[in-house]
Amino acid sequence: MTSTVIDQKVTSYSVRHALCMARAAELAYKDEPAIDKAAREWGFEQVRHHHTTFRPPFPLEDTQAYTLGGRDMIITAFRGTEPSNMRDWLSDTTTPPWPGPGGKGYIHYGFGEALESVWPQVHAAVHEFRDNGQTVWFTGHSLGGALAMLAGARLHFEEPYLTAAGVYTFGQPRTCDRLLTREFDAAFTDRMYRFVNNNDVVPQLPPEPAFHHVSALRYIDSTGKIHTTMPVITGLFDHAKGYTADLLAPTSDGVRDHFMEAYITALEKNQN
Repeated sequence: MTSTVIDQKVTSYSVRHALCMARAAELAYKDEPAIDKAAREWGFEQVRHHHTTFRPPFPLEDTQAYTLGGRDMIITAFRGTEPSNMRDWLSDTTTPPWPGPGGKGYIHYGFGEALESVWPQVHAAVHEFRDNGQTVWFTGHSLGGALAMLAGARLHFEEPYLTAAGVYTFGQPRTCDRLLTREFDAAFTDRMYRFVNNNDVVPQLPPEPAFHHVSALRYIDSTGKIHTTMPVITGLFDHAKGYTADLLAPTSDGVRDHFMEAYITALEKNQN
């Protein structure tokens, strides 16, 4: 992973900052020594590691995340999981709902339980580190993206007036019902950035209409270019182009596009 110094003074969207958040999301897959090393290189003096085990009715066994504390910025990044470990339980329409943050709508049960298992640690770390009015940021890839979005929602709706400066997710699945999406979109205008890479399979799950995406889409097309919107017809042609890019294994495109490396490559390309 490329080392970089994160600009802790950032308060708004930029592709460069999105790349920094993507690298922070990627780092969540690493072990604790690697996270500690990167934190120092990025200019963060404090680190807390969050790891809990639980027994949900899904093939998930734990939640892992970390929180970095700096002079001007706090970042919590949640670890994701492989698409093969998610497809079956994300496709299960019989899953009971989990109450949304602050009583706002409902969320997928698996996401609710996963975040609940680690939230006390994350919440404590954010408050411990926030001694200088630091901005707070959440990020994650795949399952970690869903948890990042819900962490931002919990901080805002359950502890009003402490709203994250930004939530960046990569390959995030649909997370909640329509009510929470409306409430979240209103609260996180110009704060939420949901990146989807072409035919990434995970953002297509769980199925609609029970579950929905929050807004602020950043769509990465088959050439790696980032769009803030993607018209339906144009999007269909671009998806088809992505599927036919690998003629030997077109069905693998949805999994290949989900890899964190693919998101980072696209963001690096858009730096130019």
